[in-house]
Amino acid sequence: MKSTGVLAVAVSLAGGTLVGQDAVVRPLLTKDLAKDSAREITMMTVEYPPGGSDPVHRHDAQALVFVLEGSIVMQVRGGAPVTLTPGQTFYEGPDDVHIVGRNASRTAPARFVVFLVKEKGAPILTPVD
Repeated sequence: MKSTGVLAVAVSLAGGTLVGQDAVVRPLLTKDLAKDSAREITMMTVEYPPGGSDPVHRHDAQALVFVLEGSIVMQVRGGAPVTLTPGQTFYEGPDDVHIVGRNASRTAPARFVVFLVKEKGAPILTPVD
């Protein structure tokens, strides 16, 4: 069971919508970009429990993913699904719709770091129907 604090962080990051069906999101840092005060970089960790996943969403940002542990499957609309393991990376552009984000394992957790470059104050995640 998730702690209320982690759940509240996940809800607030998405502007009132749960970030993932099962994902635990931990914000690490948000800083203004040097020489571009209209944009910021946000860094967070995301942990998927065994079998965990995210809903379909977009970031309206450049998103860089770095896998720390476990194995995850990522896919943007129009692209092929990719399975990533520790040390591998994934990129989402500001117009991409993230249609698959899930733990590849039903028995082990997966954890990754996400870096977002976005307009200052823009939501971290926007659900897509």
